[in-house]
Amino acid sequence: MRTFHPPRRVLLGPGPSEVSSRVLLAGARPTIGHLDPAFIGLMDEIKGGLTRLFRAPQHACLPLPGPGTAGMEAAIMNLLEPGQAIVVAVNGVFGRRMGEMAERAGAEVIRVEHAMGEPVDPARVEAALWARGAKALAFVHAETSTGVVSDPGPLCALAREHGALSIVDCVTSLGGIPVDAAGWGADVLYSGTQKCLSAPPGLSPFALGPRAREAVAARKTRARTWLYDFDLLMGYWSGTGGRSYHHTAPINALYSLHEALVALEEEGVEQAFARHRRVHEGFVAGVEALGLRLPVAPAARLPQLNVVEAPLGVDEARARALMLDRFGVEIGGGLGDWAGRVWRVGLMGASATPGHVRLFLEAMASALNAQGHASNVQVALDAADARFGPV
Repeated sequence: MRTFHPPRRVLLGPGPSEVSSRVLLAGARPTIGHLDPAFIGLMDEIKGGLTRLFRAPQHACLPLPGPGTAGMEAAIMNLLEPGQAIVVAVNGVFGRRMGEMAERAGAEVIRVEHAMGEPVDPARVEAALWARGAKALAFVHAETSTGVVSDPGPLCALAREHGALSIVDCVTSLGGIPVDAAGWGADVLYSGTQKCLSAPPGLSPFALGPRAREAVAARKTRARTWLYDFDLLMGYWSGTGGRSYHHTAPINALYSLHEALVALEEEGVEQAFARHRRVHEGFVAGVEALGLRLPVAPAARLPQLNVVEAPLGVDEARARALMLDRFGVEIGGGLGDWAGRVWRVGLMGASATPGHVRLFLEAMASALNAQGHASNVQVALDAADARFGPV
């Protein structure tokens, strides 16, 4: 074996996003013990930062070891017991994953299917809740496979009206668009560090509200997970009279998350949301000037995750390969029903800048021209610049 030196890439896919030098350097600081008093102080600061970002003053907020899927597993395995019912709104790949995970927990899963590219429809969810009482309702706020945003407020309200807990997947939304646990009345939310927070992959910010904590305490059986058993985790993250050993925390990854939260608060969370929106608007203008189409309706589009249709006669995988080889630009292909038909372009966190959009447009125009799809890059750049405004 030899030392690995990764190639320089510009990360414009669905994740991970670019990680700034300050966040990378934070992760390279000396490792200390996971029960060191200084490290416990850092843990408390991270909890506070996540509480503010989730807008969750009554929730227990902490980062779980593992990617965003770890948060999904923790939510489902802590809340559901075998035989209980859950309504899962499916409007993409990750809603479908929630249903599969709930089945592994032994739950009865009632899926409310939506077409790819559509937001979750509260009326259809309500019909499912009326038809079958459920312990929980689960849905994705920002569906990474389609670039679609759904409104959590009405969905969480429906869950409460029907005596169900709400589970909200915020993997691609946290830090890029507002997440409002208190305002929505959401019971459980989770995210990932590798999207709009622009920290290295490997941690899942997690928020558990009062109703959910009561449900966990009232379980008749142990949660079907040990690592993500919330009672055990809280003994480490919030133990009274001293922290209890549960696992050796990913110490250096937590340094990086802390620094990413510091950087976000320095910028201002609302300013970060506005930056993502402005960069998205410039991106859309540039892409449309290249003659490309975004299949998601404007009102349902995520600013930080954009889906673009590959034109007829253009091999989307070949285009991605050319962009990577010639420009070092990584974008994603489609998932599920959209596999082979679309590109997924992430403008998340540190990757959400006008410079990243300009580089994308240059790389995409080159890839399209290489396959005989005439594209004028200067027209696209001018269209994007006209929309950016001050960022």
